[in-house]
Amino acid sequence: MKFTGTERYVATDDLQMAVNAAVTLQRPLLIKGEPGTGKTLLAEEVARALDMPLLRWHIKSTTKAQQGLYEYDAVSRLRDSQLGDARVHDIRNYIRKGMLWQAFESEQKSVLLIDEIDKADIEFPNDLLTELDKMEFDVYETGERVQAQQRPVVIITSNNEKELPDAFLRRCFFHYIAFPDRDTMQKIVAVHFPEIERRLVHEALEVFFQLREVSQLKKKPSTSELIDWLKLLLADRIDPDVLAQQDPSSAMPPLYGALLKNEQDVHMLQRLAFLARRGSR
Repeated sequence: MKFTGTERYVATDDLQMAVNAAVTLQRPLLIKGEPGTGKTLLAEEVARALDMPLLRWHIKSTTKAQQGLYEYDAVSRLRDSQLGDARVHDIRNYIRKGMLWQAFESEQKSVLLIDEIDKADIEFPNDLLTELDKMEFDVYETGERVQAQQRPVVIITSNNEKELPDAFLRRCFFHYIAFPDRDTMQKIVAVHFPEIERRLVHEALEVFFQLREVSQLKKKPSTSELIDWLKLLLADRIDPDVLAQQDPSSAMPPLYGALLKNEQDVHMLQRLAFLARRGSR
């Protein structure tokens, strides 16, 4: 089976090639790109398109690689032993399977999402090298070896907050999701709002891309923020003529809170608008 995108996800030719190459090579697909460009959603749509179950492992700064394999709850076993619980005689009762274990033992080929791997400690990727390469690991408490019945499709996302180790990168197929151009963005908008007025889309994209070109912005608005903004424009029935008069250097876009996410950018644009109005007098 080949991934060609879905009716809910616009995948460029390069992205389709990357997904299918990773599946063919049986290597993890490492996806990088700006926040809000659909990296996490890609895993969901790949699973949906290929009719596979999806297992999500969302990484935090405190996440350890061992948690993806399994966790041994020694505290619960000690408590049960003090209470005379018969469960203490089988250590397997205190082993909690992680997402990798669940993916390995699945009888049906699955998609495993390791989301935002760059949030974890720098050694986190290296601690998973063998498991992702050989698709097996040992459970030291029981002495058993867990091997993948069906090699899962592994999709790993990163916001590039920190560099990943070279040894880890060598084992992945890499793809960077470039920010969509205007034509691709129009297709994305059409997926979310199939009946939206074309002129509203045209004017909204003009404001959106002009805003992204403001070099002083600390955080440029992303695709997901554009979708939220359009939803608000439709809900408030904003006339396209209102947007046609907008220029980020001279006025604040309506409902700008959907596009701008920190006070520095808001204050900077307000100052630019003030200076533009003052200069036009």
